[in-house]
Amino acid sequence: MSSRRARRITALVSTIGLCAATGVAAGATPVQAAPEAAGQDVAATVFFPNPVQSTGDETLTDRKDTDYAALAPAYHQVTLTDLDGSGTLSGRYVRVRSETGTAVAVTGPSLPAYHRDADQFEQVMGYYWVTTAQHYLQSLGFGSALPAVNDRQIELRINQYGGDNSFFRDTKADITLGKGGVDDAEDGEVIVHEYGHSVQDSQVPGFGTNLQSGSIGEGFSDYLAVAVSEWAAGSGALGDPACVADWDSTSYTRTTPHCLRRLDGTKVYPADAVGEVHADGEIWSSALWAIRGALGDTRASRVIIDAQFGFTADTTFAAAAQTTVDTARRLYNAGVANTVRQAFTQRGLLP
Repeated sequence: MSSRRARRITALVSTIGLCAATGVAAGATPVQAAPEAAGQDVAATVFFPNPVQSTGDETLTDRKDTDYAALAPAYHQVTLTDLDGSGTLSGRYVRVRSETGTAVAVTGPSLPAYHRDADQFEQVMGYYWVTTAQHYLQSLGFGSALPAVNDRQIELRINQYGGDNSFFRDTKADITLGKGGVDDAEDGEVIVHEYGHSVQDSQVPGFGTNLQSGSIGEGFSDYLAVAVSEWAAGSGALGDPACVADWDSTSYTRTTPHCLRRLDGTKVYPADAVGEVHADGEIWSSALWAIRGALGDTRASRVIIDAQFGFTADTTFAAAAQTTVDTARRLYNAGVANTVRQAFTQRGLLP
C-alpha cells in the first residue's frame, strides 16, 4: 500500500501497508485450535471480492459508507459455511468481533441482506472471505495430500482501529481491520491479504523479521489475495486481477486503475529495491504471478505455499527462491522446477 501503511521490521504486527509479524511473545494468548466443524450453512450478501473488481467501474468512491445505486451490481449472494451453531459469526476457521454496531445474529437459514451502510455487512464480509481463503488452501490439497495450512480458528476484529490500515498480530494470532477511507473489511482482497500473513505465521512462527523476509510476506499476501478472489469467482469475470484491493485503494490513489499494488510489475532486484517491505514485496509477488501464469493456479500455488514450510523467519530472497525451486522439483519434476527458477532469475532473485 502507500507509505502511510509502512511498518517497522521489528514490530509485532503485519499490516496492509499491510504486513508480516514476528515471534510469539512470552505470555501471549495461545492460538486456538479450530473447533470441530458443525457444518451450519447460512445464506448471506457480500462484495465479491470488491465493487471495483467485480464491476470494472473505476469511478466508484466511498461516500462515507453510503449505499448508492451504482453499487447494486456489486452485491452477491453467497453461503457462509462452517458456522459452529452458536448463533454468532463464529466457525471453524474464524470468530468475528466488532466494536461497531450490533453483532450479527445467526437465527435462521439466511441473514438479512445487509449492505455497506449497515455495520453488520463488514462482519459478514470478514467471516466469508477468511473462510473462503481456507477453503482455497484445502482445494489445493493442504490438509489432505499436503500438510494442513493455518487450520485454526483466528479472531477477526472489525473496525477496531481508526486508521486506514489493517494488521495481523502473531502474539495473539488475530487480524484487525481498520476503518479509515473505504473500510478495509469492505474489500475481500484486503481481508485475504491479512490472512496471508496468518498463513505464513502458521507455517513459520514469527515469519518476517528482516527486510527481505518482510518483503516476501507482503508479496505473498498480495498474491494470495488475488488467487483466492479469482478462485472464488470461478468462471465469473473479474476486472483487472493483477490489481490488488481496487476498492480500498480508491481512497488514497488519484489515477486509474486504482490499485494498492500490482502483481504484474517489472521490478528487478537489486536495482529496483527501495528498502520498504511493501514496495520491495512487488518484486517477489511478480515472480509468483509469473509462476502462476506459466503453471496455472493449482500447481503454482501448491508449490508456492508448500515451499513456505521450508522458509526461516529471517529468510532472504535467494534462499526462499531456491527453496521454492526445490519444492517444485519435489512435488512435480525438473521441468516445473526450471519454470519456477526462470521466474525468479528474471527478477534478479536467483543468479
